[in-house]
Amino acid sequence: MRTRWRRLVLGATALFTAASALPAAAAQDRERAEQHPSHGGLSAVIRYTEYGIPHILARNYAGLGFGTGWAQAADEVCTLADGFVTLRGERSRYFGADAPAGGDLSAARTNLASDLYFRGVRESGTVERLLEKPAPVGPSREVRDLMRGWAAGYNAWLRQRRITDPACADASWVRPVTEADVAARGLAIASVSGAGRFADTITAARPPSGPAPATPSARAAGVPDARAVARAAGELWGDPGMGSNAVAFRGDTTANGRGLLLGNPHYPWQGGRRFWQSQQSIPGELNVSGGTLLGLPVVSIGFNAQVAWSHTVSTGVPANLHRLTLDPADPTAYLVDGRPERMRKRTVTVAVRDGAPVTRTQWWTRYGPVVTSLSAQVPLPWTATTAYALHDPNAGNLRFADTSLGFGKARSTAGVLAALARHQGLPWVNTIAADRAGHSLYTQSQVLPRITDELAERCSTELGRSTYPASGVAILDGSRGDCALGSDPDAVVPGIFGPGRMPTLEDAPYVANMNGTPWMTNADRPLTGYERIFGTVGTQLGLRTRGGIEDVEAMADRGGLTVRDLQRQQFANRVPAGDLAAADVARACAALPGGSAVGSDGTAVDVSRACGVLEAWDRTMGTGSRGALLFDRLWRRLEPAVPAERLWKVPFSAADPVRTPRALNSDAPGVATALADAVAELRAAGIALDAPLGAHQFVVRDGKRLPMPGGAGRLGVWNVIEPTWNAAAGGYAEVPFGTSHLQAVGWDGGGCPVARTLLTYSQSSNPASPHSADQTRLFSGEKWVTSRFCEKDILSSPQLKVVQVRERR
Repeated sequence: MRTRWRRLVLGATALFTAASALPAAAAQDRERAEQHPSHGGLSAVIRYTEYGIPHILARNYAGLGFGTGWAQAADEVCTLADGFVTLRGERSRYFGADAPAGGDLSAARTNLASDLYFRGVRESGTVERLLEKPAPVGPSREVRDLMRGWAAGYNAWLRQRRITDPACADASWVRPVTEADVAARGLAIASVSGAGRFADTITAARPPSGPAPATPSARAAGVPDARAVARAAGELWGDPGMGSNAVAFRGDTTANGRGLLLGNPHYPWQGGRRFWQSQQSIPGELNVSGGTLLGLPVVSIGFNAQVAWSHTVSTGVPANLHRLTLDPADPTAYLVDGRPERMRKRTVTVAVRDGAPVTRTQWWTRYGPVVTSLSAQVPLPWTATTAYALHDPNAGNLRFADTSLGFGKARSTAGVLAALARHQGLPWVNTIAADRAGHSLYTQSQVLPRITDELAERCSTELGRSTYPASGVAILDGSRGDCALGSDPDAVVPGIFGPGRMPTLEDAPYVANMNGTPWMTNADRPLTGYERIFGTVGTQLGLRTRGGIEDVEAMADRGGLTVRDLQRQQFANRVPAGDLAAADVARACAALPGGSAVGSDGTAVDVSRACGVLEAWDRTMGTGSRGALLFDRLWRRLEPAVPAERLWKVPFSAADPVRTPRALNSDAPGVATALADAVAELRAAGIALDAPLGAHQFVVRDGKRLPMPGGAGRLGVWNVIEPTWNAAAGGYAEVPFGTSHLQAVGWDGGGCPVARTLLTYSQSSNPASPHSADQTRLFSGEKWVTSRFCEKDILSSPQLKVVQVRERR
């Protein structure tokens, strides 16, 4: 049986290889078939190896998209179908208007708000217009074929297979999709950190009714509080709900002179932001392996035979606001250089289950939609004289897929930079890369509104003068034509920064990012000179950035690095906050009179047992670590309780950013209080102070608890795991977020990359799938998957399964 399978796949490989070397006339026929792939029917060969990882082989991009769409549907049909319901604006129709929308593709709180937002996007025709634009503004022919093929593959799977996932079996909302649907998903992912964050306020904005007060106060006139707006802006883009670590090492730090890359994105474990693993191959054209965000037809982060890359969520602010000066006679018209412009109305109707359709109007300006808040607590009122419009350049960015495909084709870090320069499609991430020749690369090449510090100084409103320095959020005077964003000569579209402006560091011994600013990409080579909208310079680092730089700097100094060193770094589970503070807390605990501390509710708590637990704790978040859970709960209470300037005896210094601040001020009143509260909290939940972390940080798969290693980013832990505390249920609920698609990649003297990967939540959300928990069990045991990249490795898999997939008409 295995010999027959091998002959089948070898025959398919030979067929596709021959197809890539056709004579001229046949090549022309092939080109016509690629332009019109449905004429001959699409097909692909999918070779599955251990853990259900598909290696998709096709003769052209349309076929590759077909195989990818098919394989994604096989693993994640319900998650994908749910996302397409969102993109069609039909959640209210199927799930009810008031139900929570989930945060996969926007921040809309209810299905109705989500539907109004996405119906508006759909009815704007943005996707269709972008699909018709030539590359690089629109998608290339290769990406269009991938999207068209993906839709065909997904639809073919629906026709030819039975859904076994109980989440959507027999559901009427699982429907075929089109190329435009696939493109719309890419557009939604691009704008999820911009316009997508404002879905509620875009769909709720209403012009004022009635006359304005004759002599309004600032509050009555709707002037927001500058400090509150600056704080809300910082929170809005400072905590994106996504994160990552990545480090690349230059060849002179490694054992063989070749580069190394460790990628560790932190994403939700459920829903439409999950990664999915695959290898995509067109003989002679493309061969790339890695993780794909669901619904996309290309590898998002990954590696090929020559180069590896990963992304981290950046500190760049991907959108800005414009204050509108309104026409005194009409609050739906605004003035630019004294001339009125009418807002454009976008009226959207949404079907609602068990109710009448809902119709709402959205209001659009030359800058973007009118919005009326930064958060529920911080309104930006639309008054008779003033309104605010949101500008998000990623709302028209369909270039993400071409940028990623360019990475997949790259043969060096220089090739990665070239793909970024040509397509300029990354919306909210940094890129870290290493290659076989030993080069390293960091770049914050992303799509940002072209707001220079000079423009912000010249054109910021009074409110913007507070928000821009504090958070990078620009609020510009929309009444002045000279405050337009302008254009860089190397930018692919107007109004964004060109490649020459991007913070970039090449060929440093290491480059690392842990969601910090570009400044500390390498502690010995700080990056400066970039605009504030990219991030800060000379400001205090987060603990995860500090701890990560300490670790990778020590690794680079030690030298002789291999992929195994990357694996050890990923699962070291060191707690920088613990290294800085645990011993001081333990000493302060031991000095408390009678071993007692007063909690925040005024109750005295016996904390004497906690002193020894903290002292003995190994300062890690391993599953067997005793004291880790106690410190975790203590730190979560201590940070907000003690002002930053009083928490440490040695303050932050920009001259020593990685090692300051330090020396916990254990005499601060909040320290004992936080300790008392943490001890009381654990006891109330029935948890021993020295309970092993894995007993209370877990997921349940197949009815069994799997302990999860790692800890919160606020503790500085590299291996981020963010469980949700539920005191009523006795502690932490299942892990919903954290380390997701891991890759540790290097090269040796052979032709195949040396790669270890791990998809922490496994390949499928379907509990009936044999691949819904297999890699999760590996993660629990801190184990990895050996990547099968070259043909000899794929064909030697003891679990090889070959599937030929094709359209049937």
